Amino acid sequence: GVSAATTPKSVVRAWSKALNANDNAGAAKLFALNARVIQPGVDVALTSRALALAFNESLPCAGKIVRITVKGNRATATFVLGERPKHRCDAPGVKAAAVFTVQHGKIIRWQQVPVPAAPTGPTA
Repeated sequence: GVSAATTPKSVVRAWSKALNANDNAGAAKLFALNARVIQPGVDVALTSRALALAFNESLPCAGKIVRITVKGNRATATFVLGERPKHRCDAPGVKAAAVFTVQHGKIIRWQQVPVPAAPTGPTA
């Protein structure tokens, strides 16, 4: 069985927790070597631990997870952005979303995506 710490959902939560604490090294450790990062105008492979660290360090905002949907090994997380230690958030209170593809408990692909529409109809 898969240990709880390696499910896509738990990896996203661990990443978010590290990021929100400005623990960039902890956040970087959750990325596999050569993980792909895709943002508007950016498509890079994190070919070293230093690059993974730099990517996490570059994110200006903390994020409070408001929703995670999982499909196979991909988790789509929606965050509400907020201030993070030693950074200045450029869009506090705004929602952002990313798709995390997780393999063996590591993020192999991190892609910023438009925030998914909230599901309509009754919620449980």
